[in-house]
Amino acid sequence: MLLLRKVAVLAFSLLVSSAGRASAEDFRIGAIFPLSGANADYGDLYMGATELAVSHLNDAKFLGGKLSIAYEDSQALPQQGVIAMNKLVNVEKVSYVLSAFTGVSKAISTTAARSHTVAVNGGGVGPDLAELGEYFWNVIPLANFEVRAMAPYLVQKRGLKRFVLVYVDDPLGQSIKRELESSLPSLGAVLAEALSVPSNAQQFSGVAARVRDAKPDVVYIASFGAQQSQIIKQLRDNGVTQQLASYSGFAIPAIASLPEAKGALFTTQRIDWNSGDPVTKRFTREYQAKTNRAPTAYAANYYNAVLLFGTLASALQKAGLPITGKNLLAKRREIGTFDLVGGRVTFEKDGTIRSAMQISEVDGEPAVVEIVAAP
Repeated sequence: MLLLRKVAVLAFSLLVSSAGRASAEDFRIGAIFPLSGANADYGDLYMGATELAVSHLNDAKFLGGKLSIAYEDSQALPQQGVIAMNKLVNVEKVSYVLSAFTGVSKAISTTAARSHTVAVNGGGVGPDLAELGEYFWNVIPLANFEVRAMAPYLVQKRGLKRFVLVYVDDPLGQSIKRELESSLPSLGAVLAEALSVPSNAQQFSGVAARVRDAKPDVVYIASFGAQQSQIIKQLRDNGVTQQLASYSGFAIPAIASLPEAKGALFTTQRIDWNSGDPVTKRFTREYQAKTNRAPTAYAANYYNAVLLFGTLASALQKAGLPITGKNLLAKRREIGTFDLVGGRVTFEKDGTIRSAMQISEVDGEPAVVEIVAAP
């Protein structure tokens, strides 16, 4: 079913591309998602949200014409991401691109800046994503805020002071390592061991042995996709019984349904799925109906990224201005605050957002155990 969905969406994208941009009333944005490989679950999750946002904007005739998305497959690999970005900018001529994963986002940011194309990240959380220039925006709080929410909770409320980090050796994992190194000492805690793993590794019995030898109170996992599931399984299979913790990479159905992940803690931005605000309420109800799964922060972020384009493009239309990357950037700065899933969002000067955070526990569907105010 997942494969059929991807093929259908890609076929639709190619059909629209071959027909060309037949009318000035039609609008096209791009998306660089992992649609194949070990991280395809994320791409499927993101697409469920982006397609819902497109249908909402089109049904409301919000832009006076039809909005569509040209999807390109990054496989969560920077090189593939650059190829995809070049196609979207130079062939599809889009002015707005959705991005995902820290390494991919960093890789495409140069093209975004050079071509004045807006790139919007809703999934990567490396803190250096705040430093990629004015055309790179983040609709997700970055990992420094996630670690700063989780570490005090684990130390002060759970009494866990001896940390071991298992991290993928890429920009995401390295940034979380730096954040733990800088934040734990002031809390009276220690990073006893930091164990890096290659991004393509799937065997972790040796890592598990080193984790056991370090005698941690808590094991923080900074990985993603199929790899993080294998790390969890093999830690548990090799006798590591301590508390597991992570960032928002755990906020996917594959982790929620993994028996060995039960009791693990992870952070995401704060979203009250029972909120009465109309944007959140509609998204929650219709996302569940369309995908047959509970909404996640990642899904909300990519819905929001499309909704943000609709809001900005509509404002430019009303002002009689063309929808270009430069004009989208100027209009975002002018408007400043937007009503999105989760409530009102205000962008910082560096194109990031700040948000209250929540800590959830994996127990089938995640249960919120702590809410941390925005810094």
